[in-house]
Parts: sequence; structure tokens; C-alpha cells
Amino acid sequence: MAEDMPIIVEPSSPAKAAVIWLHGLGADGSDFVDIVPSLGLPADHAIRFVFPHAPVQPVTINGGMAMRSWFDIRSMDILEDVDSAGIRVSCHQVYKLIEQQRVAGVASDRIVLAGFSQGGLIALHAGLSYDHPLAGVMALSTWCPLVEQFYLHREMPIFIAHGEQDPVVPFALGAKARDDLSAKGYAVEWHAYPMQHQVCLDEIEAIGAWLRQVLVEAP
Repeated sequence: MAEDMPIIVEPSSPAKAAVIWLHGLGADGSDFVDIVPSLGLPADHAIRFVFPHAPVQPVTINGGMAMRSWFDIRSMDILEDVDSAGIRVSCHQVYKLIEQQRVAGVASDRIVLAGFSQGGLIALHAGLSYDHPLAGVMALSTWCPLVEQFYLHREMPIFIAHGEQDPVVPFALGAKARDDLSAKGYAVEWHAYPMQHQVCLDEIEAIGAWLRQVLVEAP
């Protein structure tokens, strides 16, 4: 991310809110840009969408091949074999993105962190460890290790969605993230879909409805 400027989609009116949306392993910031028009947001939504690029770095599980990655995947045991140092580095990169939006006039409680797969994990970790509460966190097809570290912002809305046939991040890990966060008192909105490691139309519609709730209709 330090090497590349994020892709930014500006609203038609001056931005009063922002969504910072993190892609998955091996993708880049362009991965979810085309979804924005399909979210069903009102024409005057005033939401800026920010799509950053993960840094290019070696990924152990892919034979050390360098690709865009928010942290290293060291083995198939993605819940227990965790690159906690890499996660911290990416969280601090996301904090900087949040600060850029705050400097641009968007309050932290008008910012959503969103992410798919690896990006969803970083969205959860960054959103639940940032100093100030955000408008919410959206985590798609992801997992959530190190839940014991979380204690901030239990009132912050969290949207989690997962595919029931996901062969990359097993459905059980998404359900565990839901259960672990709920057990700690977090307000989780859960969605499951008959799909693999992807997004689907019903999910996009649910995302749009949730964004309207936390960013458009919220006072």
C-alpha cells in the first residue's frame, strides 16, 4: 500500500462519510470497485469509497511467491498459525487511511472499514482496535483469530457474511468469528449464502442495505 495510491470513488455530492474496502489475497484495490453502483445507495449518498492496495510481499503457503497480501499465510491452519506481526503492520496502514479521511473532513464515526477474506480480517482487527469508534465494520468471507485481544467498541455495528460452500476460508471459521465476537458482546449482523469464496447478488443487496443503515440513515 505504501507503493500505490488507493483507488477512490467520489460521490456526486461532497463526501460526508467513507468506506475503506480491503481486497483479498492476490487481488488489488480494483477488485470491488465495480460493486459500488450495484449497492442500491441513494443518488445523494455522499459516501466516498476508498480501495487501497495491499503491499506486494512473499506468501509462504504459495511457495514464497510475492503477491499483494495484507499479511503472510504460513500454513493451512489459518486460525492458529497467525502472522500477528503482519496483521499489526497492516492495521497501522489502515489507521493512516482513516486519519487521511478525518483530515479530509470525514469524522471517524462516519467511516466503515470493509474487507474480503484477508481484507476482512484486517478490517475487523483494525476497526476493533482503533482508538475511536467507527460507523461499523463489514467482514466478508473471512475469519477472526486473536479475538481475545478485542475489548473496544462493543456497540459498533459489525456485518459478517460467508459462503456455505467456501473452500478457501471454511464456513465454520466464519461462523466461529460470528460466535466469538457475539460472545464478547459485539453487535454482529450475520448472513450466510449458498456460494463459495466470492460475493453474490443477494449479499451485495444486503451490504447496500446495511451501508444505508449505518451511513445514510444514521443521524
